[in-house]
Amino acid sequence: MSESPACWAVVPAAGRGRRMGTALPKQLLQLGEVTVLEHSLNALYSLTTLAGLVLVSQENRDIEAIAGRYLQHGLIRAPGGAERCHSVLNGLQALSTMAADSDWVLVHDAARPCVRTADLQKLIELASGHPVGGVLGVPAHDTMKRTDADGAIQTTVVRQHLWHAQTPQMFRFGRLREVLEAALQDGYEVTDEASAMEHAGEQPLMVEGHADNLKITRPEDLPLAELYLRQQGRL
Repeated sequence: MSESPACWAVVPAAGRGRRMGTALPKQLLQLGEVTVLEHSLNALYSLTTLAGLVLVSQENRDIEAIAGRYLQHGLIRAPGGAERCHSVLNGLQALSTMAADSDWVLVHDAARPCVRTADLQKLIELASGHPVGGVLGVPAHDTMKRTDADGAIQTTVVRQHLWHAQTPQMFRFGRLREVLEAALQDGYEVTDEASAMEHAGEQPLMVEGHADNLKITRPEDLPLAELYLRQQGRL
């Protein structure tokens, strides 16, 4: 009887987060007693079935100090790339001697510290039964507008079947590496892993999570994330 595919995680943490307007990268900002990055790592390590995790970043004294605190978990390090997609590929390369092509990989933003363990488990359960994989997200509830380059509204977009995509995004190790490499060769703008899959003709599953899985992008997101973590009992 063959073993079930393993599940790995890749956390790209090489971004600078310029919209935060802070000297530190946003993943190194404090959120309670620990950093945004540590909250994100802790969420992934709450999965007892996780085979391993790759933290992808540029060389940074603070990140190396954080990485050292996860040595007991077998944290794997990989260098950051020019863009997120390059960082993810570097993370996959770091797993190349350990992961099988049929294994699953969860790619999670370092700046999404509030993801719930229950949503991670839901994603794994549903995506592992899908031929392509899946993405956490929430349906769009606001009225959606499309504008021109000057900000003038051109049309109202029907929000039915529109989603806000989040992370983690979960795909087979071999296929994810293949489609990311192909998208870059094509000059395609890879906005997330699912977009690379879509570019290759795949149709990932959207898995509904919670809106509190926000990505810290602007200064006002930090106190909101702290509120969400307190509501979840994680602060």
